[in-house]
Amino acid sequence: MGQIRIGLMGLGHIGRQIYHLATQDDRFKVVAISDIGKPEILCHLLNKSMGRTGNVKLVGNYLLSNGRRTRLLSADHPTEIPWDVFDTDCVIDATGRFRSVEELTPHLTNGAKRVICSSLPEHTADRVVLFGVNENEMHASDRVISAGSASTTAAALALKTISEKFELRHASMTSVHAYTSDQSLQDYAGADYRRSRSGAENIIPNSTPALDWIQKALPSVAGKMTGFALNVPVQLGSMLDINVALSDTDVSLDEIRDLFVAAASDRPRLITTTYEPIVSSDVKASPHSLVVDMLGCMRAGSRLYKILGWHSTLGHAHRILDVLIGYRDLDNSEKSEAVV
Repeated sequence: MGQIRIGLMGLGHIGRQIYHLATQDDRFKVVAISDIGKPEILCHLLNKSMGRTGNVKLVGNYLLSNGRRTRLLSADHPTEIPWDVFDTDCVIDATGRFRSVEELTPHLTNGAKRVICSSLPEHTADRVVLFGVNENEMHASDRVISAGSASTTAAALALKTISEKFELRHASMTSVHAYTSDQSLQDYAGADYRRSRSGAENIIPNSTPALDWIQKALPSVAGKMTGFALNVPVQLGSMLDINVALSDTDVSLDEIRDLFVAAASDRPRLITTTYEPIVSSDVKASPHSLVVDMLGCMRAGSRLYKILGWHSTLGHAHRILDVLIGYRDLDNSEKSEAVV
């Protein structure tokens, strides 16, 4: 099968996590990284994000880690990167800046065979894959793909788990999200009134694009959802507060909890459960897309249930690579069918 040759654009928080995971997995080879930061500082941040296990070295124009060598480039836009020089199978755009088909297509024009965006797309894409929810809809012909977001995948997994067993009348989601890199430490005039306020000292209400994409990926909840987001002053670890109203009035809280126990058993890489009284920092190193807080789940009245779930960007980094593997398998399957 050979290694998947990855080009990575953007070496911010999620980009560093993807790099670390890929350099520890023999299925991947990160052939080139593009980021406008100073190479010495990028290497320094990579090592700091790994803690005491950091072993990344900068030698000339290359990053060396775990016996892997990666060319470091400096480019500000996808049009500037010669991916064909590196025989790149797939570019992961982890900048968060380029989210439209028009902005991402230059990765393909410049030689990449496929591009996966680490965030939700602007308007549309060939496919939005929430791994664990709708990966069965992936097609080998997809070229511009979004791997969703951490909160979108987490919420969709929670709702999928419930809706496969019980009919939902309505679901309301509040995403309590760590502050993001596009927020300012101090009040700073931006495009939005609330997001112009300091992300380090405020709880900031936001709308969330996750709502629309969850309903597209999970038709069983389409037209039945409302959603909201709160950015809060924590760096890592986010929480989902999901309230669902069921058609059935005879469902016990234990039955709801048992659904998540079974889901965690069926898909242990994606979902886990805990009875520990955890807080946001406890999930920052979790590889799961959804950590269900059993102590935080409760029932109100005959139809309403609250589900608390946690997630982190590391889980999302894992899922991005899962999407990449999924497309590699589709490509190989298509080649095998062509030979037959």
